Amino acid sequence: MSTRLQHRGIVERIEGDKVIVIVEQQSACAACHAKGLCSEKGAKREIIVNSPYASQFSVGERVRVALLSNTMGFSSIIYGYILPLVVLLAALSIVKGIGLNDGIAAVAAIAAVAVYYVGLYALRHKIEKKIEFTIIKE
Repeated sequence: MSTRLQHRGIVERIEGDKVIVIVEQQSACAACHAKGLCSEKGAKREIIVNSPYASQFSVGERVRVALLSNTMGFSSIIYGYILPLVVLLAALSIVKGIGLNDGIAAVAAIAAVAVYYVGLYALRHKIEKKIEFTIIKE
């Protein structure tokens, strides 16, 4: 089996060369006592896979959806976690460096991260084009 990021799912529908798969999020913390508080646990989401072989799949079929390369997964981690942390720390350092108090620095840092995420959201369609999935029969 490949080391690429994969999700199991069920084909919901097929539209031309697109296969729409419903995947259920898997939790890495099944034994955690706080698992009921996690908003992602058991969440279902739709992944659209462009495939020239879409006609070979059928509705209700169990499949795996995988990223085409590991670098796409690493890019997602960088955009979603690493860069916001860098923005937060940079804003905090800059505001503290100019001598403002901790409360203002904290609000400014949070605002900077909010602006970052708004920008990320605005660019979502451009980023989405760089993340490609493949579909594998089980």
